[in-house]
Amino acid sequence: MGIKFRLQQNNADTEGNIFWVTMADLLLGLAIIFITLFVLAMTGFSQQTVQQQKVQMEVAEKIRGQLESENIQVDIDKMTGDLKISDVELFELNSYVLSDNGKKLLDKIAPIYINSIFTDKELADQIQFITIQGHTDSQTFAGLNTKEEQFLKNMELSLKRAHAVTEYMFSTNYNPEYSEPFRKIVVVEGKSFNEPVLVNGVEDYDKSRRVELKLKVKSWDVSTALGLKK
Repeated sequence: MGIKFRLQQNNADTEGNIFWVTMADLLLGLAIIFITLFVLAMTGFSQQTVQQQKVQMEVAEKIRGQLESENIQVDIDKMTGDLKISDVELFELNSYVLSDNGKKLLDKIAPIYINSIFTDKELADQIQFITIQGHTDSQTFAGLNTKEEQFLKNMELSLKRAHAVTEYMFSTNYNPEYSEPFRKIVVVEGKSFNEPVLVNGVEDYDKSRRVELKLKVKSWDVSTALGLKK
């Protein structure tokens, strides 16, 4: 009887060990699957970032090349295609009405900017938004006492300036075939004084007052990029 009991006990121990070994294998397998999916996801995001940067650089190079060929000097980021126009060249101080010089400048810039983007349909299809942003400096308006009032007044001014630039761009001599696709992706924003331009830690008021044309490239569907979905 004693021998039989010990055998049964040994069998029970063996079954328990098999159970724990099986659970350990299962957990290890799940961990491997999780790590693999994580690496694939991160690789996908990395590829997405590279692709977005590639598109932005291609657009930036096209726009910059066309502007330079026309001897038009503007501040354009070679990596992102973001184009900055100083308000000094567009508006009078505290005004959102385009100056004559501002109109002449947009007459040169807008057709090149729009045509450069939409001439290459494959490239244009990868752009989600063209955002036209107005920015102000942080100098205060007389008669406004709180920071919130100053912010909102500058927000109103920055938004009206961005709208004025957008409105005028539609009246310039760009290819009319691109009017509809341009309408579908253009976005107007006011940023108030939230993003000042600093030089040696001090705000440069003239540079802070600006309108920016910014490109937003479409994001990849990571699961499609990884072949997990078709």
